[in-house]
Order: sequence, then structure tokens, then C-alpha cells
Amino acid sequence: MRLSPGLRWTLRVITWLVLLFLYAPLVIVIMNSFNKSRTFAFPPTGVTLKWWHAASQSSGALDALWTSVKAGLGATAIAVVLGTMAAFAVQRYNFFGKNTVSFLVILPIALPGIITGIALNATFRTVFDPLGIGFGLTTVIIGHATFCIVIVYNNIQARLRRTGSSLVEASSDLGATGWQTFRFVTFPMIRTALVAGALLAFGLSFDEIVVTTFTSSPDVQTLPLWIFANLFRPNQAPIVDVVAAVLIVLAVVPVWLSQRLGDDPSSGRI
Repeated sequence: MRLSPGLRWTLRVITWLVLLFLYAPLVIVIMNSFNKSRTFAFPPTGVTLKWWHAASQSSGALDALWTSVKAGLGATAIAVVLGTMAAFAVQRYNFFGKNTVSFLVILPIALPGIITGIALNATFRTVFDPLGIGFGLTTVIIGHATFCIVIVYNNIQARLRRTGSSLVEASSDLGATGWQTFRFVTFPMIRTALVAGALLAFGLSFDEIVVTTFTSSPDVQTLPLWIFANLFRPNQAPIVDVVAAVLIVLAVVPVWLSQRLGDDPSSGRI
């Protein structure tokens, strides 16, 4: 379809305005992390690295970072296993209730985070408390896994749908066992999609705050919770900017890598 020069320029302007609206606040946060001022004043009054040094020495921020990493890795591990199994079951087999299972797997990502958090909180109090398992890192990991599974599930199912099952059937016809078929045929086909899904799941878990609020305990604080708790403390404002800048980078990298890995569905390289 050919567009007139005026329409093309209009679309370009609209596109750049939308991108500016989305990313200008992120740029301001990064700039403020180098701001000499202790406030969120803009433009910066000068350039300094002392806030980055202070953030690197902040035990609260570092502990929260490590907690977020552990929660993200735990939720990602659960999501990779369960999401992959669910994707194979739905895509490769026909059974009663197949569409219902697919709907129930995807549903958590569509629900508002506060609804998921309230539901998980009530469930943990009802089921875990009688077993002597209190709120903590374990409940945070389980809470994050509920929506991280969807990311892995969608990635793997999309890859299986695009690659088909002809190579798997050919491998079986040639006498390969189920494990050999998975190792030499299936896994190379889904490997990049699996890594992409895991990266996205980790990024989603790392940034989560609503579900974390309802599933964590006072002594378990992830990085987003630490930012929220220190956002309006005058002495911590510059350090919050630094931590937010780090979070922006940590959020961008998994998305960029997952996009690159998902570009070629036939590639088995990572």
C-alpha cells in the first residue's frame, strides 16, 4: 500500500511523539542518577557519580537486589518446567478440555495484579499456615511463577506451532527413542524460544511489585519494594534514582535478548 508524502510524515511525527512520551521519563530517571542535587529537580544542577557509589554501598538496596534475583530465578525455573510441559500437552495432543486448560494457563497474566495478590494471600493463609509455612521468599516465588508460566507457555507453544511435528514423526519412524528425539530434534527447535521465554519471565518477576506486596513478609524485600519504601525519603532519593536506572537496564536486556532469540524459529543456536 502506497501512502502519500503528507501521510507518511504525519505517521512519522506521531510515532516519534509516542516514543518520546514512553521513553522520555526513563531518560530523565537515568539523568537524575547523575544529578548533583538530592532532589528530583530537572534539569540536573551538575554531574556526579557519588550517588552510584552510595548505592553500591547501600546494604538495603544490595540485599533487595539479591532477593529479587533469587525470586526471579526460582519463579523462572518453575515457569520453564511447567510452562514447557503445558505447551507440549496442548500443542501436540488432543484431549477433553484442551481449550479450557489453555485458557486457564493464560488467565493469570490477564487478571489484575491486585486480584492475583489477594487470591494468593488468602490461599497461602488457608493452606500454608496450617502446615507451618509462613510468608517469605517461597511464597513470593510461587506468586511470581503463576504469571511467569504464561510467558514460557506462549513462547514454546508459538514455536511448536510454527515448526510442526513432521521432524519428530520422522525421527520416530527412523527408530529414535523418545529421549533421543527430544535431545536431537525437539530441543534444538525450541531452544531459543525456551531461553527467550525464560528471560522474559525473569524480567517480569524482577519488576513485579503488586503480587509481591501480598505474598512477601516484612523481612523479605525485593528491589521494587525497596524503591517504593524509599521513594519519598529525602536522603534516599538520589539512590532510588540509581537503583531505578539499574532496573531499567536489567529490564531492557532480557527483552532485547528474547527478541533476538525469537527472530529465527528454525535456528538452534543460542
